[in-house]
Amino acid sequence: MSISNTATQLTCGELLVEWLEYYGVDTVFGIPGVHTVELYRGLPNTAITHITPRHEQGAGFMADGYFRASGKIAACFIITGPGMTNIMTAMAQALADSIPMLVISSVNKVGDTGSGEGHLHELHDQQGMADKVALYSKTIWKPEALPKVIAEAFSAMKGARSGPVHIQLPTDVITADASHVARPPQNKQPLADSSALHIGANPEQLDKAVAHLKQAKNPVLLYGGGCIDVNEDAQRLAELIDAPTLLTINVKGLLPPSHPLSLGSTHSLPASRTLMAEADVVLAIGTELGETDYDIVFNDEFDITGTLIRVDCDPRQLNLPFVADVPVLSSAQSAITGLCQRLQEEPLSHNGQQTVERLQKQLIDEMAPSFAGQIGVLKLIRDTLDDVIIVGDSTQPVYSGNLGYEAVKPRKWFNSSTGFGTLGYGLPAAIGAKVGSSSPVVSLIGDGGIQFTIAELICAAELELPVIVLIWNNQGYGEIRRYMEQAGLPLIGVNIKTPKFDALAEGFGADYRRITGVQQLKEALVTDTQGNKPVVYEIDEADDFLSELAQDFTYFS
Repeated sequence: MSISNTATQLTCGELLVEWLEYYGVDTVFGIPGVHTVELYRGLPNTAITHITPRHEQGAGFMADGYFRASGKIAACFIITGPGMTNIMTAMAQALADSIPMLVISSVNKVGDTGSGEGHLHELHDQQGMADKVALYSKTIWKPEALPKVIAEAFSAMKGARSGPVHIQLPTDVITADASHVARPPQNKQPLADSSALHIGANPEQLDKAVAHLKQAKNPVLLYGGGCIDVNEDAQRLAELIDAPTLLTINVKGLLPPSHPLSLGSTHSLPASRTLMAEADVVLAIGTELGETDYDIVFNDEFDITGTLIRVDCDPRQLNLPFVADVPVLSSAQSAITGLCQRLQEEPLSHNGQQTVERLQKQLIDEMAPSFAGQIGVLKLIRDTLDDVIIVGDSTQPVYSGNLGYEAVKPRKWFNSSTGFGTLGYGLPAAIGAKVGSSSPVVSLIGDGGIQFTIAELICAAELELPVIVLIWNNQGYGEIRRYMEQAGLPLIGVNIKTPKFDALAEGFGADYRRITGVQQLKEALVTDTQGNKPVVYEIDEADDFLSELAQDFTYFS
């Protein structure tokens, strides 16, 4: 299958980018390699923007942040072998959090794939490897299969439970003649937009759910990441039930700060644990009830003993890790709207506001003293920068913020401490978020975690993105160090040497600020988010101004 650059020939690689554009892809994150260069031949004929990260893991994290901020699916162009092994961590994080991305890679020639003959970049079974961290992985063995495979991929990513999809093309298929293969319809839009397809709720199951809620004495409402795009009906349902409401980390902002029924994301604190365990009815919508939201202290004490009404778009999830008494297979929006319609004429009264007021006092006492200063920084950022998106890594103020920070609306707070829990996510995901949004973006990452993906700072500089990279410096892997100290373990491998971030920022084309005061931080945020380059902020966890912020901080606001 040799390529002939005649005016009449259309290669499979050129046809691929036409179909990507048809399905709404406007951004590709990729690093060209000898196996993938022919994917780039047709890009200038489309409106697709190509962005070059410095590592394939960065490409995946950028695509992840891009979707979370914009709601649009991005593609990644990845080379055979090492490119695919590099991006797998990002794919696994996306799979755990149901984030769609289309990973398109090369693979060895049709006759060489999986041969074991030592070809460049060859893996024993690249498709099988990728399949473990994706909704599925598929190979396009001939050009004629391309339109169908691409259609299947977007159907899967827009389906009930989303996630990454991997498609690979042998290098000789990429260059093969596809002039005879169907091209995208002209002047027509795809059958579905980038939003997920909705599954309608069974009316009888909704009626059962309402019957239990009417009989309940002390119900609790749990909203999860599956509710992220639900409209105002989410708040309306909480008020119609009059129940204390908890939000998982990925759906912060679904109820506004200071809402009288909101307990935020405090699932793992004792007072909220007791509330859920003692509730006679628990309505859980769009949530996995998973460990990284409900048991972030990892003591296995999260429990549900009352009647569990479970709404989920995935039938498998309806009985994991708790068996639903009333299972409702449905999209969150469909079920929530249906429940609102059934309750609007007869709102329930469960003294929800009084319960929340009482529990908030207990929860504040249960927060660690250091949380106030850390969340105070986050709240200052939120109140200074309108519509700000805070993208976090696995670092102490992110853990604190997961418990106590209140986002103004969904898609404004997300991080990698949920689900797969990787390090190095915060910077590249923030770059993706800034590419996909006009909102100000702040990356919150530790001095240890940023060393995983620091190379992506120059990508932000190259793109002239005014991303704020806030480094929380605790001189090593601080959270793991504290864990080892509490367990009486020797402190091996955690007191690592960290860079001089001022010199590092300059080398990567970024500006640098050592933040030491509240007013300095406010003024810097306003100025630097209007610039044309990334700015590294360094805060030491022992800085005195954190105590100043803690004194003025109030939770649940």
